[in-house]
Amino acid sequence: MAHHTIKAVIPAAGLGTRFLPATKAMPKEMLPVVDKPAIQYVVEEAANAGIDDILVIIGRNKNAISNHFDSVPELEVRLMEKGDTGRLERVMKSSDLADIHFVRQGEPKGLGHAVLRARTHVGDNSFAVLLGDDLIDERDPLLTEMIAEHERTGAAVIALMEVDPASIHLYGAAAVEPLEGSDAVRVTGLVEKPAQEDAPSNLAIIGRYVLPASVFGVLEHTEPGKGGEIQLTDALQELATDPDGPGVVGVIFGGRRYDTGDRVDYIKAIVQLAADRDDLGPELRPWLKDFAERL
Repeated sequence: MAHHTIKAVIPAAGLGTRFLPATKAMPKEMLPVVDKPAIQYVVEEAANAGIDDILVIIGRNKNAISNHFDSVPELEVRLMEKGDTGRLERVMKSSDLADIHFVRQGEPKGLGHAVLRARTHVGDNSFAVLLGDDLIDERDPLLTEMIAEHERTGAAVIALMEVDPASIHLYGAAAVEPLEGSDAVRVTGLVEKPAQEDAPSNLAIIGRYVLPASVFGVLEHTEPGKGGEIQLTDALQELATDPDGPGVVGVIFGGRRYDTGDRVDYIKAIVQLAADRDDLGPELRPWLKDFAERL
């Protein structure tokens, strides 16, 4: 079922400094995870949830992203002439996934500012925000569940995941209470990257959101927070504590998530995804066992 009223927004304007020098001339979202750039997994996730209109927020030096989702007729003709139908299908898939649009952020003023840049495109409709650092396994349909929860409650919906309390300072953390008639939770407060002793829970915000258009009005007057940036978490905190609004709901995700946000986790994500694949796993898994024994 296509969600024609819900559009997806993928912020991709970050500088990717943790991956320098690889990201000096190439966006971090284009770093390959096995044989697809990270951002393609995110676009495929939105498309699989029935979203056919996607806006990517890009910064400078990000033309490679728009090029990737364009068709490349000369490459397609060459593969067709060689009879390489497998690669041809994979190349064409990236340009047929959805109706993909691009807008520039201008300067990196934070996630909240990037989301605000989507206002003209999204209009008065609800929309999903998908961050490219978190890849969600296609066998675990998180976004579909979040859209259903938003349609049921009208609330802003965020994805939450239990993490080791010692790691909560790397995330936004949520204070929650039960939500009647649902497996989801009511979010009563949010704290961006708290110290372990100050965290309201070990439920971390991961990079998936389904938001009402009213969040734009909140973001417009949200003051810069941590790092001098406009934080989406601060706007969500305001929605969560508004007594007259539908509030914020959390969907707790217990599935497979691959973090590509830093170098070690990026390598782990590639190994996990490759080991699970039918075409690569049978050769890779025995090698991994042998390699681990030699360490």
